[in-house]
Amino acid sequence: MTKITEIFFDCDNTLVLSEELAFEACADLANEILEANNIPDRYTGDQLIKDFVGQNFRGMLISLQQKYDFQIDEDKLEEYVIREEDQVIAKLNAKAKSCIGATEELEKVFAAKKYGLAVVSSSALRRVLASIRKVGQDKFFDENKVFSAASSLPKPTSKPDPAIYLYALEQVGKRASETVAIEDSKSGALSAVRAGIPVIAYVGSYNGEDTQKAMAKALTDIGAKSVMYHWSEFEKCMKEIENDVSVDVQSTL
Repeated sequence: MTKITEIFFDCDNTLVLSEELAFEACADLANEILEANNIPDRYTGDQLIKDFVGQNFRGMLISLQQKYDFQIDEDKLEEYVIREEDQVIAKLNAKAKSCIGATEELEKVFAAKKYGLAVVSSSALRRVLASIRKVGQDKFFDENKVFSAASSLPKPTSKPDPAIYLYALEQVGKRASETVAIEDSKSGALSAVRAGIPVIAYVGSYNGEDTQKAMAKALTDIGAKSVMYHWSEFEKCMKEIENDVSVDVQSTL
């Protein structure tokens, strides 16, 4: 019987309330890029979240180029990515807070020593480390088990590409059926599902009951196995996943 032995945590708005700060920091830069390419549209941080949540800045720039039909050369793109990282990290170091209940639940899971723990994010490694250090969650994760689609891979990418989850599986020496991913966004959930990893959808960082319910439906439609509205439900959701995995495995024997 296969059992869950590893948990992969998304970072932004799953462990740390960082998305709003990050998009606030990069809205000005995105607008600068649009202006430089003679595009009249402008974004607020909230609009960026609506259109690009779950993507890293590199992925966002690729999406903007596709949406508005312009091109940024590779050197200039790298310059923008570094500038955005610096601006976002400054914001995180000043204001980042953990998702409600996340640190307390990590304390319990870490103390129980039942699972290996890793962070699997689209965001740049420097940003992820700054986030978890700011809120005191870095003590739960070895630095060599913090994985970034923007920084850890030979070719940078972003969720929903499953590459970062496949890479994380390889690095920790686990099969997809032995892991669970906690994700809050469509792109993140789809990345894990494409890698064959069971997903718990976390919707507690969304504002308003209606929005949370809508996201819960969207993420389960993508393939999430369980929904967590608050981190206090984590143990219950893990049991649902483990029971489901056990049934799936037994049915194939």
